[in-house]
Amino acid sequence: MNYTGLIEEALKSEIYQDFFKEYNYTQLGRIDFVIVTRSTENGELTLFENETVLKSLLWAEAKQGTSHDIYESFVQLILTIGKEKTFEKYLPPKYIGAFDAEKFAFIEYHDIQHIFYQNDFNWNVTPSNHATKEFKLLLALTKELLEKSSMLFFYEKSAKELKDFVKTNFLSFSDITEKIAVTKNNFIHVFNQWLSAVKPTIAVNWEVVNKKGIISADFFLADLLSENNESLKDNLFVVLQKTKYELARKIDEETGLFDSKKVGFTDKQAAHRSFWAIYERPPKEEYWSYIIERRDLLVPQDIRERKGSFFTPKKWVELSQKYIADVLGENWQDEYYIWDCCAGTGNLLNGLVNYRNVWASTLDKADVDVMKDRINNGGWKMFENHVFQFDFLNDDFDKCPKELFDILSDEEKRKKLVIYINPPYAEASNKRTTTGSGSNRQGLSATKTREKYLDTVGRSINELFAQFLIRVNAELQCCKLAQFATLKALCAPNFAKFREVFASKLEKSFIVPANTFDNVKGQFPIGFFIWDTAVHEVFSETKTDVYNSNGEVLGTKTIFAVSDKNIINKWLHEYFDLNENSERIGWLRFVPNDFQNNGGVYITTTPNESDVRESRVTPITTNNMLIISMYLAIRHCIEPTWLNDRDQFLYPSGDWESDRDFQLDCLVFTLFHGQNRISTDGGKINHWLPFTEDEVGSKKAFASDFMAKFLRDFKAGKIVVSAGDKEQTDLFADTCHAELDSASAQISKQVHNDGVAFSPEASAVYSAGLELWRYYFAAAGGGVNENASFYDIRKYFQGTDEKGRMNNKSSDEQYNALIDDLRAKQKKLASKIAEKVYDYGFLRR
Repeated sequence: MNYTGLIEEALKSEIYQDFFKEYNYTQLGRIDFVIVTRSTENGELTLFENETVLKSLLWAEAKQGTSHDIYESFVQLILTIGKEKTFEKYLPPKYIGAFDAEKFAFIEYHDIQHIFYQNDFNWNVTPSNHATKEFKLLLALTKELLEKSSMLFFYEKSAKELKDFVKTNFLSFSDITEKIAVTKNNFIHVFNQWLSAVKPTIAVNWEVVNKKGIISADFFLADLLSENNESLKDNLFVVLQKTKYELARKIDEETGLFDSKKVGFTDKQAAHRSFWAIYERPPKEEYWSYIIERRDLLVPQDIRERKGSFFTPKKWVELSQKYIADVLGENWQDEYYIWDCCAGTGNLLNGLVNYRNVWASTLDKADVDVMKDRINNGGWKMFENHVFQFDFLNDDFDKCPKELFDILSDEEKRKKLVIYINPPYAEASNKRTTTGSGSNRQGLSATKTREKYLDTVGRSINELFAQFLIRVNAELQCCKLAQFATLKALCAPNFAKFREVFASKLEKSFIVPANTFDNVKGQFPIGFFIWDTAVHEVFSETKTDVYNSNGEVLGTKTIFAVSDKNIINKWLHEYFDLNENSERIGWLRFVPNDFQNNGGVYITTTPNESDVRESRVTPITTNNMLIISMYLAIRHCIEPTWLNDRDQFLYPSGDWESDRDFQLDCLVFTLFHGQNRISTDGGKINHWLPFTEDEVGSKKAFASDFMAKFLRDFKAGKIVVSAGDKEQTDLFADTCHAELDSASAQISKQVHNDGVAFSPEASAVYSAGLELWRYYFAAAGGGVNENASFYDIRKYFQGTDEKGRMNNKSSDEQYNALIDDLRAKQKKLASKIAEKVYDYGFLRR
């Protein structure tokens, strides 16, 4: 079984013959190694809605040779599936896999299916390009899961074991008889098929009933968990009774329903009969609890965001309860009352033992039904009368059960109350807003709590989790609050007023990667915080424990509060040059001060009109260009990670003004960084050319020699970082100035200047950039743009896609080698700059 010399097609054929020849082998879209059984006994394919119903056992990614990272191959397959939405067209398989000439790995599909339902993830990238940020994000999201849960076989050592594995587990899809079984692997796929086949025939006004808390998933579950067209669970939000659905509450006539609680079909149930003739129902009983508990995966994205349907992983539930015990004592469940007031389906309360003291409420009546179903099935020992529907951000507390209301109304009893929650993280704005590609989600945070506390805590009240926290603190004073959330309430500048009002003592905390929570798009931290609201203490700083996605301790991290007075954008603001007479050489786009927003920081020739309207840009002139370059380098010299995502860039405290080596490093970094989007498109002049005509081999004069001259004079000591007298506007005089947004505001930072040379790191970057420019002038020939910017050169070689976005790679291998060399040297320069960023207080360690 030596496959090392085989090309990919031959490898797939050999692997099929050696291990899978008892099964059928086909291709689905760009998934080119698929093991299936046929959906009919005679081997003919069955068609359903013009799609082939195949009973897949395996979807796999193949790579020739032996040098491939098996987990990267998995990620490429996941991207392929997500991009083509294969799971919507075909039944998902029992396993997905990845193999090369040395090894074969498998993982069960249900272990990774939640990845396809992330919010705001861009699947429209090339799966085979391992350099995209999307690929890297998915690799970070899945690698530990793949390492932990995948089964890996090496042909040389484990060929027999691999054959036994296939023989044992590929049982011709044993779940399927004449119909297709619904399992925890494929119930989302079946739901998506149901949405297009059955939902349109249900006689209901969906827009109206959705506002009343009824969603498609409730009708689907009524269908799925039924036998002979009657739901087996009469406590679901919607149940099926032969030819009609019955609702748990009466709906008004305006909804389009009948005058009763019953809902029929527009086609006499024809589509419904056809659909369920293909799929087996009910599923095996062993799947019921899982499917009901994971109803959140069937909830539309906008509703998930609004309600905060973020399923708390079991390991973080267990860890949070350990931390509560550390603070309140090991007998805390007997000594304290516990209320989860945004419980969802109640999984945060799993593992508790004294349910006499526990209450669970949620906004969604359907989730209440799910919790009560869990209780009635014996899967949860919660008391049914302790589970109730309650809108914490709008309802009065007297709507709570009497026993709980008595606790809420008594200050002494509230001292023994723990509000234990994982509240929604939705807000009126999101990343698309700050990057200029979206708008605020109107009405998302419009609640009575927001209206009541808006004047008290300011704009932070737009965050739903902040509304939960402030109401608990203000109206349930003296209780303990144990809550999951992002770090904004602790460190974000726009939460400064919130922190003053909230003013509770933080007893203990930990943080974990957000992408360990389903439906949360990761690369930022989510924390668990235990507060004592009886102690008035404005948060300033804490040291919190850090865990990786496997639950292993990574160490500690210091989190500290930041106000508008000590943020980097306040420092930047002092160097705005709004003098119309200043020569403008570009624009800086700037955004809020933490790592999560760094993607929106760049320099460009022409700003977007929306950015101008929203004051997210400022002119770059010959007077403030060096400061702007420093700002961009400071924001981009450190790679963003999930752990630093909420770290705030600060107003500097160190003596950066006299460090000309640091300033020059930052300028060189900016000249050759991807967020330098200066372009000559539209006939714009490029003032950012760092070389002379002779150095790059240009036969024509450049339209501007500003940057080459600036670098020469800066190194010669003719330029200092200063904003002296307003009248001094010559950049190459002994001092230069930055015109401020206020006519009376001036900067007087006179610095002695002795000249400086490129650091070794900056010199390496500069030289690599020069080689790139020389290659462009040689390769472009007659089509050369002598004034081409760094962005123009990249665009020339890499080209753009159909949407005008620059491709990640070029077909020119020499260019690829040059740009890779430049980026490698840029990383070394970035590391050098990063040390100074911390030394001068632009970031805290």
